[in-house]
Amino acid sequence: MRICIAYPPILKDGKYPLLGQNRQFRYSSSEAVRIYPIVPATAATILHKNGYDVLFLDGINKRFSLDTFEEKLNDFDPDLVMIETKTPIIKLHWKYIDKLKKEKDVTIAVVGDHVSNLPEETLKNSSADYVITGGDYDVGLLGLCNHISKGSPLPGGVWYREKGQIMNTGEPVRLSDLDTLPFIDRELTGWETYGEAYLYKPCTYIMSGRGCGGGPRGVGTCTFCVWQHNLWNCKARMRSPGNVAGEIEQLVKKYKVKEIFDDNEGGAVWDKNWMRQFHSEMQERDLSGRVMLSTNARADALDTETCRIMKDTGFRLLKVGLESGNNETLKKLNKKETIEDIKTGTKIAKDHGLIVMLTIMVGYPWETQEDAQRTYDAAREIMLYKTRFGDSLQASVIVPYPGTPLYDEAVEKDWFIVDPKDYEKFDMSRTVLKTHPMPHEWCDRMWGIHKEPMFITKSMLTLRSMNDLKLAYTGYKSVSGHKKDF
Repeated sequence: MRICIAYPPILKDGKYPLLGQNRQFRYSSSEAVRIYPIVPATAATILHKNGYDVLFLDGINKRFSLDTFEEKLNDFDPDLVMIETKTPIIKLHWKYIDKLKKEKDVTIAVVGDHVSNLPEETLKNSSADYVITGGDYDVGLLGLCNHISKGSPLPGGVWYREKGQIMNTGEPVRLSDLDTLPFIDRELTGWETYGEAYLYKPCTYIMSGRGCGGGPRGVGTCTFCVWQHNLWNCKARMRSPGNVAGEIEQLVKKYKVKEIFDDNEGGAVWDKNWMRQFHSEMQERDLSGRVMLSTNARADALDTETCRIMKDTGFRLLKVGLESGNNETLKKLNKKETIEDIKTGTKIAKDHGLIVMLTIMVGYPWETQEDAQRTYDAAREIMLYKTRFGDSLQASVIVPYPGTPLYDEAVEKDWFIVDPKDYEKFDMSRTVLKTHPMPHEWCDRMWGIHKEPMFITKSMLTLRSMNDLKLAYTGYKSVSGHKKDF
């Protein structure tokens, strides 16, 4: 049985969709953003290890034309195609699925955060054969393929049609032990073509766990986080420290990777005991200092001991959610942090020589111009504190996706200025919520902090090598590309 894990290159105004491994979707002009889709790559690995013939065809990352993509798809002639989708592109995927089904005798399975919340919708609006719900769809896909090829029972979380009726197999598959997953087959999935402007090359991605462990105040339940709600069921599971260190050892020794980004929602930073054990595992393997590590992190977990351990282990960059400079907004978002927590944690990290990348959202319907200004001021304060080369931010427009509490609240309180089912308008190219500040203008201002003379001067003074200079150049191009998106 031949399975293709596919990302069709469906463009808008010449821009490619940022889809795989992206919590928030938009079409982008940036050539530098090519994030490695970890769960689909794991799915390809699992299938290959179980004897299936697999093609990992990421037409978005490869920047293929649709004709080139379809030529490669037809050459492989798959029995089953898996497509990951998201809210803003799902209607285009429905059309593309219908096109494929007319042209080929092929089974199509759809996965992702949107269909995990609304599985029936895709079966009603397209000719897709299956929807696999939940975040562990890599294991679910193996179960589906075994069902089709060997007659095994369908796994949990699968939606399908039977005699004209939509049926399902109940709760999604959720692994209790993530260490049972294989290390990703990087060659099979074309790992070397992925990366982002802020990572040293060659780079790649891992996930130390699945789901946001939050910080001292418990598991992450931010109202805007579509993965945490739709994929991970507001739970957090970690791989063991030894398992993660083992994968890193393979990446360093076999693939000569220079930097690894842990794209688990909260990283592992929230679990200090895990971090201590991970430090020991890295030391035992003589890996500390041989590879740079970067990760997502919650600021309230960044205390002195944790940052010291991270620096000693080889961590370089932390991606930290600021989201807003207003405590009332952070409370509404159920972020379980205050702006004081965020400033304190990021400054402790910087005191220990760690680089900080902030993520910010603007356009909340309850915020004023003054609130947006406070967010800008908070971001600027953190960015200019002990600035090092690599400190940066990412700003985006808030978009509430179906399945999140923020989406439900927006429907209930009539915050939408578009039909909540006009999914194609949720691509950040416009504002979908009533808002007082002009979100795209504020995004542009936030990105503009990178171009302030003081920030540039402080950053350039900490350049240490030609590799730093190359990274600075690609970073500048990436920021310029992102600014075009707003």
